[in-house]
Parts: sequence; C-alpha cells; structure tokens
Amino acid sequence: MSTPGMETMEQNDNEGDNFRLHLVTWNVATADPPVDISSLLHLESPKGPDVYVFGFQEVYSGPLRFMSDVVFDDPWSHCLMTTLAPWNYVKVSSIRMQGLLLLFFSKLEHLPFIRDIQATYTRTGIFGYWGNKGGVSIRLSFYGHMLCFLNCHLSAHMNNATERMIEFEYITDMQIFNCEKAQRILDHRLVFWFGDLNFRIQDHGMHFVRTCISDQNYSLLWSKDQLIMLKKKEKLLQEFEEGPLHFQPTYKFDLNTDLYDSSSKKRKPAWTDRILWRLIPKALSSDKQEECGDRSDANNVGQPEEAKKSILELSQDLYTSDMQYRISDHKPVIGIFTLKLKKMQTTPLVHLLAEGEWSADIDAMLVYFPKQPFPSSSWDWIGLYKVGFSSVFDYITYTWVKDDEVAVDEEAIKVYMSKDEIPVRGGECVLGYYCNTLQCIIGISEPFKVHASKVAIEEGLVPEKLRSLH
Repeated sequence: MSTPGMETMEQNDNEGDNFRLHLVTWNVATADPPVDISSLLHLESPKGPDVYVFGFQEVYSGPLRFMSDVVFDDPWSHCLMTTLAPWNYVKVSSIRMQGLLLLFFSKLEHLPFIRDIQATYTRTGIFGYWGNKGGVSIRLSFYGHMLCFLNCHLSAHMNNATERMIEFEYITDMQIFNCEKAQRILDHRLVFWFGDLNFRIQDHGMHFVRTCISDQNYSLLWSKDQLIMLKKKEKLLQEFEEGPLHFQPTYKFDLNTDLYDSSSKKRKPAWTDRILWRLIPKALSSDKQEECGDRSDANNVGQPEEAKKSILELSQDLYTSDMQYRISDHKPVIGIFTLKLKKMQTTPLVHLLAEGEWSADIDAMLVYFPKQPFPSSSWDWIGLYKVGFSSVFDYITYTWVKDDEVAVDEEAIKVYMSKDEIPVRGGECVLGYYCNTLQCIIGISEPFKVHASKVAIEEGLVPEKLRSLH
C-alpha cells in the first residue's frame, strides 16, 4: 500500500536518499514481552528498516518493578535491545513515564548523523499529576532534518472524544524543547503521532460493527470513527495524515484469544491504536527547520541558498495490525514508511581510530580528528564498545576526552586509555565519541581487534580455538 506521492519519490531518486522507518504502537496491558517478537520487526525483509520506533502503553509499573526499571532496563527495552543488537541496531534514546514507553533504534551506520536528541513527557492523568495518561516524545535531527515522535495514551470511554482532543492539544502546547528553532512538537518538519489514542466507533450498534468486521467491510465503519469525524472540524487534526484502516479494529479482545470482549461489558470494537504523521511542505517551511544543536556543515559552505533547500518526503508502505499476539486486550499496530531526504550532513563531526595494538597488557592510545566545529565540553567521553553493542550506553568502558588528552595538534587529538579498563579477553570492538551537548554519538571508528591479555590466555580465560588469533 502506498499513499499519493510515491510516484514522485520514484521519479526523483537522484535528488535524495531513501530511508525505511518502522513504527510500532502497542498497549501491552501490563504484560511482559512474548517469547518471539520477530513478527513485529520484519527483520527478514529484503531491506531492513533504517530506524525502529516503538511506542508502548500500559507497561507494567507496579512500585517494585518500576524502581527496578529505573536502575535496569525494563523487560520490553531489554527484549528489543537483545533482539535487534545482532542485526546491528542500537538503542539511541528512550523515555518512560510510568506505563508509557518510547524507544528509538537506529542502524549503526546512521548513529553519527542522529544529533541533538531530547526527550520529554506530559501527564494528563488524574488531576494532571498521575502519569497513567499523557504523552512522551523524542525529538532529534536525522541527517539535519528535525523529526519528532510522540507516543500518547489518551482518555478512555466512548463519550470522551472531545476530551481526547483537548489532551492532545495540551500535550503539543506543553512540551518544550531546548531548541530555539523548534521549541515545540509542531515546530518540527516531520511529526509522528501514535499510541492508544482511544477513539471509538460511535452510533453503529454492536451487531453491525461485528458483522462488518466478520465480513471485512471495514470501510463501512470509517464514517463513525471518532478520529476521522473530528478531522472534519478540527484544524489541527487536518494537518495530520493517516493511511486507510484496512485492518480490523485492534481493541478490545479477551486475553489470550482473538475474540472480541465477551465480558458483561461487551465493549464495542474500535481502532483505538493509531499511527498518524504531519509533514510541513517545503514551500511552507523556512530556514528555521534546520538542526538547532549543530548548525555547521562543511558540505553546505559556499552553496547558493537554493541548493541548501532540504528535500523531505514521506510515503507509507504498510499500515496494519499483527493479530498473532494475544498477551493483551489490544493488538499491536505497525506502520512502515519510506522517508526520502537530502542529507544536510554527510560527514561525521569526528573521525576516530585506535592507534597501535590494543590489549589489557599495555596502556592504549586513540586518536580523533574533528572534521567540523561542534559544541564540545568537559563532559564529552569516548566509549569502547563490543561490536554488536545494544545501546549508546552499552560500553565496556569509557574515557573522558578532556581529562585524558595527551597530545593535540591542528588536525588530530590523542587520548589515553588505561590498560586496566581494557577487557582481558579481547574481542572485536569499536570506539564512539559521545557529545554531551548534542546528547549523541558523533563519530564511530572502524572495528578493530583488542587482543586477549597474556594473563587471560595463560589462565585459560580465552577459548582454545581463539588463542591462535592472538
């Protein structure tokens, strides 16, 4: 399935690069992840996604579990990190507000071009203080284009459609980012809005709704879907697009079944779980729609203003539910998009490499080369990661850039790393430069081998088949 604009995208491939975005929203009803989540991820597709974004609602947040999740990764984050890391995906950012969880993963190759990351949340629950309802968001610059992802859980029940709209407007007004040129959600060039939005199918009776679902005549229900109805009169909603609802309503099911609610309440099925987007056309955007944290790009210097105009187009390739999961009374919804853009950055801000031979037997030296000016600080650090690391903070060790500098010239800066911090068993590793101001990794080295220490080999800590490699 595609939306209007796909033809234009295919005709103008030479004007930009295509990226695949894979979004999932799921109200998990406090359940832990199933054993197999591969169906949600489409990892076996010919071209894997460049970016994954997951929005969960009603993640279990009992007092003991919630305190544990503050220190350790929650089960959903851990499951996705463990599953995606072998495929070379890294968790770039996440934010949680009680049961609301938002996760952003990227292919490793894009990491140095995802910058100025900020995340925030807004409560709309009981008296505006309880975090059971509201919105969590992550904003970032992707190759110089400002994107924002908003995961919401809005008020429930049939008669609260207007309240849901008020909550959405409140969230978009209240969330403020430390970015002069995109302080609010709607200042971003591209916004994805998704979650358990809780809009229902009104007027139609239960028998008619269930008959339409049984016969797969979903279009007969669209005219009474509250979100579609509100779009006809709410100007803000008219700015958002959504693909056709060519899948059965995702709420409410009996647990561990594919049967709609058979309890005494017999809630009417509804498309409560949705994915929408808002793209500001190039003609309506201004120069303010550039990255706020990093404004220097050597590739743009001296170019005419017209050449700097950014290409940003979006088409939806798939919008569906995944009916095989039964752990919740909701079914997950998947949206897959092709994002076409002209890269505003093509060079990492720093280039990194490991100098000489690395092992736990000797102190090591790394070198980084600033390729462009960037807002460095005394809180910047360089991490040593195993190849296949799962998140930005999944490092083996790190060294403070400013504290451990040992040599500086006009082009290269050398930084010391103690042998005591290097893994004795060795392995394939990479280095990553983390810029605290931009809240992201701005440079990744090529993989290199860290040799096992002599002590590790002598004590049998290295498997026999790997000893010859050292």
